[in-house]
Amino acid sequence: MVSQPINMHLEVWPGKVYPLGSYWDGKGTNFALFSENATAVELCLFDKDGKEQQVSITEVDNHVWHGYIPGISPGQRYGYRVHGPYDPGAGHRFNPNKLLIDPYAKAIEGDVINGPELSGYNWEDPEEDLSFSETDSAHLIPKSIVIDESFDWEGDQLLQTPFHETIIYETHVKGFTKLQPNIPEEIRGTYSGLAHPAVISHLQTLGITAVELMPVHHFLAYPGHLADKELKNYWGYDSINFFAPYSGYSSATVPGEQVQEFKEMVKALHKAGIEVILDVVYNHTGEGNHLGPTVSMRGVDNACYYRLVDDNLRYNMDFTGCGNSLNVRHPQILKLIMDSLRYWVLEMHVDGFRFDLASALARELYDVNNLGSFFNIIHQDPVLSDVKLIAEPWDVGPGGYQVGNFPLLWSEWNGRYRDTVRDFWRGEDRTLGEFAYRFTGSSDLYETTGRSPYASINFITAHDGFPLYDLVSYNEKHNEANEENNCDGESHNRSWNCGAEGDTDDPQVLALRERQKRNFLVTLMLSQGIPMLLAGDEMERSQGGNNNAYCQDSEISWLNWEFPEEKAQLLDFTRQLIYFRRKHPVFQRRKWFQGRPIYGKTVNDIAWFNPDGSEMEDEEWGVGFAKAIAVFLNGQEIPRRNRYGQRVIDESFIVFFNAHWESIEFKLPEGLNEQQWVALIDTKEPSFLEDGPTYTGDKAVPVFGQSVLVLRRAE
Repeated sequence: MVSQPINMHLEVWPGKVYPLGSYWDGKGTNFALFSENATAVELCLFDKDGKEQQVSITEVDNHVWHGYIPGISPGQRYGYRVHGPYDPGAGHRFNPNKLLIDPYAKAIEGDVINGPELSGYNWEDPEEDLSFSETDSAHLIPKSIVIDESFDWEGDQLLQTPFHETIIYETHVKGFTKLQPNIPEEIRGTYSGLAHPAVISHLQTLGITAVELMPVHHFLAYPGHLADKELKNYWGYDSINFFAPYSGYSSATVPGEQVQEFKEMVKALHKAGIEVILDVVYNHTGEGNHLGPTVSMRGVDNACYYRLVDDNLRYNMDFTGCGNSLNVRHPQILKLIMDSLRYWVLEMHVDGFRFDLASALARELYDVNNLGSFFNIIHQDPVLSDVKLIAEPWDVGPGGYQVGNFPLLWSEWNGRYRDTVRDFWRGEDRTLGEFAYRFTGSSDLYETTGRSPYASINFITAHDGFPLYDLVSYNEKHNEANEENNCDGESHNRSWNCGAEGDTDDPQVLALRERQKRNFLVTLMLSQGIPMLLAGDEMERSQGGNNNAYCQDSEISWLNWEFPEEKAQLLDFTRQLIYFRRKHPVFQRRKWFQGRPIYGKTVNDIAWFNPDGSEMEDEEWGVGFAKAIAVFLNGQEIPRRNRYGQRVIDESFIVFFNAHWESIEFKLPEGLNEQQWVALIDTKEPSFLEDGPTYTGDKAVPVFGQSVLVLRRAE
């Protein structure tokens, strides 16, 4: 290693154990790094030309190496070199030749550059990771940045939109605005771009209450297997730090200012009434398995930060399919995660989190334990227990599929909702009972644990898989652009191309596809639980059949904001639909349906009917071949009061679902046929109905093949 001095006369005071990371107090900066097994730590300071000065940190308390340097101010670039045993068989991979990113850095200046120097071992050695590399990696490692944490929030606070009133919009910071023509080109694809009035206007007119941002923690953008193919880790699910917002999404030209830019974005969205939820990845990092690069935690203290195989500490446990799993059994690693979560709430003002592969965080030994330390800590935390907590309730380890098994306070991505609704509308023999459970909030999954309907995050599409346009246009994945011989991605998509694979001029196929899109959207927005819309589904976004666009930082993934007028029909329809849901509390209940009789009546708060108007019998719920059903939702029987203690009353509706390929004539059920009903939504039409037909008595209610019809009780 060759170091060059910046200032030979630096004073190093003992400093403080807390806070971890770098903290500027106006006069100097405190540095603190946790490493239980290190034997020495060197703080490396870099000037603007990349010249390095190493400063020995000699104060150690509770395994925290700390020191205070007067005069070090915001903008200072730094990293660490950590000494200790290089003994992979014992789990130790210390190598001071490798410059390390501070695990608590609040800002990082750029991307890790791929190269063999990142490895702690010699690539050419036949023993692979058992060898010791003496090559320096500093030129490939982005430097951590000391920041000024002060910011004028102008009174901004968390919005705390009631969960049952929430409409989530999953999106990607860069891809959402990269092609947006109404914002300045220099801020497209950035935090500032997401805060631009043109973008916020789109979200507001659509009716979105919360954006769920794909990972913004600083991540490994160019892992070796992608860098060799000149592709990028576009999704960002390989964090190498849990505090710093990814600098690649910043328009700032001064290192560290990405933090201010992120805060400005949150403040602007909050002013528009839109919450910010972060998709966070605390289950693994971008350092991969035992053959992966040494860029941060592996070099700081591999045996503490990562879960290792108990009887062979050379290797990482991998519950994620990404090479490693964080060691959440270690109290310091739990602290790292909790410190990160609190930082994003208290300092960055985000409103909640969606936890990627959350089952991996619950694992103690080999089992998923929903009373694990991680969940207990969050449950009692006064900051985190009051924000939105969403789990992706699965991982790749044994028993990792845990839909319905997360504790109180948590909502879950409901994978069973997605699968059931997809199967229903493509005509599979999915039972009506399963469909009814999903439409009414999945009480079979959540009610017995004391949770409410909003425990279910309902979605048809998400970043992982086909967008809505492709879901109705492709039977098979077409991932050739990923350069993995089309072997990556899910092969069982539960998709249906409606009669032709990909692009077609067939008018019947095109009409059916548009109807299916509306069927999916209506089902999603009228279901109990929290709807999540994938960004671009309302604008007919396609990935050309690619169902695993994780490495496509290109127009395959970016939203196209300029589209022909005929495609704008779906956008208008989606706007009307979300407004309709938000207007009617009967579609956003906080309590479960109970089917309670209404005094003096025979109907209930909800009732299900066959096409002939008869009420569903118990044995009929298990029939797989049936494809048509109607549901009555009674707006007079909503078990909730508003914020003023007043009873909530809404209009009543009948929703007819017909997944058959041919039209079906429904009959109005006895008792309900005494009233008059007017059609508001018919998915065979591209927009909401104006002066729709009315039905009463014995008048047949025709429901077109593969469509939804919604009736409202007339005044």
